[in-house]
Amino acid sequence: MPTAAICLIGDELLSGRTRDINTQTIARFLAPYGIPVQEVRIVPDEQDRIVDAVNTLRETHTYVFTTGGIGPTHDDITADAIAAAFGVSIGEHPDAAKLLEERYQAMNTEFTPARRRMARIPDGASLIANPVSGAPGFQTGNVFTLAGVPQIVEGMLGDIGHRLQTGQVVGSVTVRGADLREGDLAEALAELSDAHEGVSIGSYPWFRTVNDHGVALIARGADMEQLKQVRDALAALVRAQGVTPEILDGEA
Repeated sequence: MPTAAICLIGDELLSGRTRDINTQTIARFLAPYGIPVQEVRIVPDEQDRIVDAVNTLRETHTYVFTTGGIGPTHDDITADAIAAAFGVSIGEHPDAAKLLEERYQAMNTEFTPARRRMARIPDGASLIANPVSGAPGFQTGNVFTLAGVPQIVEGMLGDIGHRLQTGQVVGSVTVRGADLREGDLAEALAELSDAHEGVSIGSYPWFRTVNDHGVALIARGADMEQLKQVRDALAALVRAQGVTPEILDGEA
C-alpha cells in the first residue's frame, strides 16, 4: 500500500499565528485513492531543516507533500530547499514565467522581480497547475511542493490525482455515543480490535460543554464486509452502556 507524509513549512505555523488546515485537506484528498497519511512534520523557514525533513520523508514514504514557502518574499525558500534535497540546480522555468507574466498582465499588475521568483523551479521538476492564483507548484520525484494558502492547496490537488499510484481504498465508519467515557469502553474495544486484525479502531473523546460530551469510535479498513461487522459491534457496545449510538458511515 502506498503511503504519504506531509511537511508543513513556515515559522507562522510553529508560532501559532496560523492554524493548519492543509493536513486535513490533503489527507481527505488522498483517502479515496487508498493512500494513508502516516506522518506529518512542521519545520521552520530554514533551508537545512527543510532539506533534512524532506529527504527523511521521501525515503520512507511513497509520496511527500510540502506546503508553504513558494511565494515572492525573502523567506520563501522552499523551492531552493527542494533543489538542495535532490541535489539539482534551480532556475527560472520558462513555462512558469510565461504563466505568471500572462496572469499579471491580465490583472494589469506589474510583474516585479519579486513575483518573478515564483517561476524558479528545481531542474527536472514538473509543474503543478494553480487555478486559484496562477503561480504553479511543482513535483520533484515523489515530492509534491504546494503553496501554503489552503484555498490554493485545494486547487493544486486537482492536478495531482492522475500522478498517483493508487492503493487499496480504505473505508471508515464512526459510531458516536453521547455521555460515554473512554474508560468504560477500553477493555471491550481491545477485545474487538484483537478479533478484527484488518480493521483499525480508534477512540476519540469530545468535551464541548458539561452537557455536550462523549466518545466517537472510528473504525477504518479495506474489507468493507468486516468493517460493517465492526460497525455493528461498536453500535452494540454503545447500546450496552445505555446510550443510543449515532452511526456515520464514511466519516473519519
